[in-house]
Amino acid sequence: MLQSDKYCVIMAGGIGSRFWPLSTQKFPKQFQDILGTGRTMIQQTYDRISKIIPSENIFVITNKEYVGVSHQQLPEIPEENIVGEPLMKNTAACNLYMANKIAEKNPNATMVVLPADHLILKEDVFLQKLELAFNLASENEYLVTLGITPTRPDTGYGYIQFVEKKNAEYFKVKTFTEKPILEIAQSFLDSGDFLWNAGIFIWNIKSIHNAFETYLPDMTQHFMACDYNAGNEQSCIELIYPKVQKISIDNGILEKAKNVYVIPAYLGWSDLGTWTSVYENTEKDKNQNSVNQKHLLTYNAEGNIIHTKNNKMVVIDGLKDYIVVDTDKVLLICPRDHDQLIKDYVLDLKNFKKGERFM
Repeated sequence: MLQSDKYCVIMAGGIGSRFWPLSTQKFPKQFQDILGTGRTMIQQTYDRISKIIPSENIFVITNKEYVGVSHQQLPEIPEENIVGEPLMKNTAACNLYMANKIAEKNPNATMVVLPADHLILKEDVFLQKLELAFNLASENEYLVTLGITPTRPDTGYGYIQFVEKKNAEYFKVKTFTEKPILEIAQSFLDSGDFLWNAGIFIWNIKSIHNAFETYLPDMTQHFMACDYNAGNEQSCIELIYPKVQKISIDNGILEKAKNVYVIPAYLGWSDLGTWTSVYENTEKDKNQNSVNQKHLLTYNAEGNIIHTKNNKMVVIDGLKDYIVVDTDKVLLICPRDHDQLIKDYVLDLKNFKKGERFM
């Protein structure tokens, strides 16, 4: 397929609440250098995809609050390609919005949709699999997703079941399952025909429009009211967004459609959704502590993740398997295996300190 027919949409609207207190509503994790690489998560996502897609064909969809920081961090992307949503409506609405914008520019486009905040260690494999996906989606009416080869029975990910076919590079999808309980996740792993759902999708403009017309016709109608890439686009979008259904692309379309295909990929992938996933993907000292700063003394301390924002001296004695995160406004100290409770802490804090912005 032609290089100029390949497009990318980077979804960067989330607030990363499981990653609090580093990720806040004002400055969420996709705009931070979580792993200390010198590039933020959204910049790393751009760096990867720009190897196969020209900058003028790369779009970012985010919350209108983050348009400024997106421009700042991605000056290579044309200003009009960074789009702010007036309300958070989950992933179906933003996918249709961007498909409409791209269709107006190029009705032959095939697009990949990527989350802004994922870690992918095997970039070459990722780009090879994407090339295969682009070819499949441009030549067939397929909705294609990359499925991650699971390495453990993780309850934090969704799963994709595929129909087994010998020696194939891609498979027809049988079922999507939201985050399962541990026993079910283990049975998925044992069966060998399940992959993790990474939220990476590839489709031709015509195929995704047909899917929206079939499965989310009301949403399609709402979005037809606007002229795309025109002066009045934003005011129109602000009018229709309150009326649009809040639903994910997975629930709204992919779970129902009969033309979904998955490409299994072993990418060294993590969604870096929790402090534990960051701990697993960072270098450790001799006591297995993951530390982001030099001004630290530890005694009888092992297996901790210690993340402090300024250069204050930190001394830790006797902590094992803990998360310690210090920011300007918040100090968090909790066991590493409680990282799924961080969302609850945030809710309780909101009630505790009404009107103050800790989140």
